[in-house]
Amino acid sequence: MQCGSVQPAIPHRRKTLYSAVAMLRVANLTYRIAGRTIFDGASATLPADHHVGLVGPNGCGKTTLLRLIAGDLQPDDGDIDYPAVWRMAAIAQEAPGGPESVMDTVLASDVERDRLLKEAETATEPNRIAEIHTRLADIEAHSAPARAARILAGLGFDEAAQARPCASYSGGMRMRIALAAALFLQPDLLLLDEPTNHLDLESAIWLEDYLRGYPHTILLVSHDRGLLNRVVDSIVHVDAEGLTTYAGGYDAFAEARRIRLEHQAATRAKLEERRRHMQAFVDRFRYKASKARQAQSRLKAIARLDPIPEVLARPTVRFDLPEPEPLASPILSLEGVSAGYGTREVLSGLSLRLDMDDRVALLGRNGNGKSTLAKLIAGRLTAMGGQLQRASKLRVGYFAQHQTDELDTSRSGLAEAAARMQGVPLEKVRAHLGRFGFPQERAETRIGAMSGGEKARLLLALMARENPHLLILDEPTNHLDIDSRDALLQALNAFPGAVILITHDPHLVEAAADRLWLVADGSCRPFDGDVADYHRFLAESAAARRRSGERTRPAEDTGPDDAKTRRKQAADKRRAQAPLRREAKALEAQIAKLTAERDRIREQLSDTSFYTGADGTKVADLQIRLGALDRELSAAEDRWLEVHEALEADAA
Repeated sequence: MQCGSVQPAIPHRRKTLYSAVAMLRVANLTYRIAGRTIFDGASATLPADHHVGLVGPNGCGKTTLLRLIAGDLQPDDGDIDYPAVWRMAAIAQEAPGGPESVMDTVLASDVERDRLLKEAETATEPNRIAEIHTRLADIEAHSAPARAARILAGLGFDEAAQARPCASYSGGMRMRIALAAALFLQPDLLLLDEPTNHLDLESAIWLEDYLRGYPHTILLVSHDRGLLNRVVDSIVHVDAEGLTTYAGGYDAFAEARRIRLEHQAATRAKLEERRRHMQAFVDRFRYKASKARQAQSRLKAIARLDPIPEVLARPTVRFDLPEPEPLASPILSLEGVSAGYGTREVLSGLSLRLDMDDRVALLGRNGNGKSTLAKLIAGRLTAMGGQLQRASKLRVGYFAQHQTDELDTSRSGLAEAAARMQGVPLEKVRAHLGRFGFPQERAETRIGAMSGGEKARLLLALMARENPHLLILDEPTNHLDIDSRDALLQALNAFPGAVILITHDPHLVEAAADRLWLVADGSCRPFDGDVADYHRFLAESAAARRRSGERTRPAEDTGPDDAKTRRKQAADKRRAQAPLRREAKALEAQIAKLTAERDRIREQLSDTSFYTGADGTKVADLQIRLGALDRELSAAEDRWLEVHEALEADAA
């Protein structure tokens, strides 16, 4: 589907001309691919201006549903309805790559505006000219370039980049252009399929803010838990060929679904127990004349019992990173190092240190040099100057998404791993792949037939084959579903070596990194703060740029020295606030832990069965601990309030 085009009516998919309540309605949808049923009687409703997350395991049909709604596919049965006045847009499946500039490509995605502007140049009939200009005013055509520029800037295209031809960009950057075109249209229904996959952290943060304030309906497929928690109003879960709607973000969905599955399992167990009891009566008295009628009645009752579907546990994804032998710190140090390609210097003045237990996330826009720094540390790039020292026995594992191009797609995952682990017995190769979620049958699957998530897991397994002391991960979560992302996070937190992380996933940065390095202005330096501080830093920088661009009177233009002073003051302020922010974060974790323990003890003491045969001393100890918990919790909450009051006063 082309961005912004209004879709024609097709069988089983229609635009409702008149509707009491504007909504997107999927009713009794059935769709099959090559004999495999993807949806069977699936139904869901999306109210107007509602933000909805679409979740489910890889291969369940999320992307297929978006394509059915967009009209790229036609269902076998059922209806997809929405108001006729709605415009729909999605990210184009083929990224723009022509000679047109990025700005012109985005502006041209609004087909109506583009057509009217062209017609205005040739129209001669006065009434038609008036109609054209009235319509252009209605759709705010005059402000379109400014709006497109803001969106492109948020996605990492500065003014010079917006003027470059699309063909000059890589595939990932072209997909950003396609995303910008979809956002620029401001459609009534915006369909987004993993929109952050080709973004850096800065652009992902900007996109999250943009989507939170989006005034119309969004249907969003994403494996980013944080995005789904902060942007959507409800979750539609694709499972068992159907659609189930849950209120709230991803965490609320996960908890509600857990409770639902537990209830379903309990109901099924009770039903099976009742069935067994009735069957035992039938088996015992079926042939006894005095009980024959009752036995027949029980048989009919058994037949009438509605079956409860069995709760099928999804396979648990687990990553098991091998544990390297310890090394003395620092394992790597840089003093005045510069790096680049050929004679072109990309980074200079690098003075950094890495210890065995460091967890570092690299911040900075794409193109600032994060991958260059990663390659330098990994040993794939030679320093152009300065001193770089590494531990003599240091082993580095390096992961980058582009490495999928290096895989032999005609081989199986097992054959590829065996070729790279020469001399290792095949059974040990199998065991190594098993640590990354490849049981025997999946290990023998041809790489060309693997999903994007499986290829990513295979690359992680190959990266870890030599028990590295240092892991360098460049966008490791692309194509990984939520379960796999959680498994990777757990593995990283359990890994005893060092980690350098480049990712667009703020949740992964917050949960896995304890140090942040900012790659910008041709160098790299520690960033004092957390992801929230960095979010504020980006907002302050953007506001400063806007203020700088809006100055018109010479008296107001205080020059670069003043801007430099403001940046230094803002940085000093963040550094001063960092200890308070860290304390606030620690207090929040402490409060959550104390609250959970208090609730557990209260529940235990409220259970009458606990007192049956319970030791009086144990009861007294629990009551004493409960009183202590209340005091600790009160003190922690008081301190949390003090810290936040101090932060707010400092901000004022």
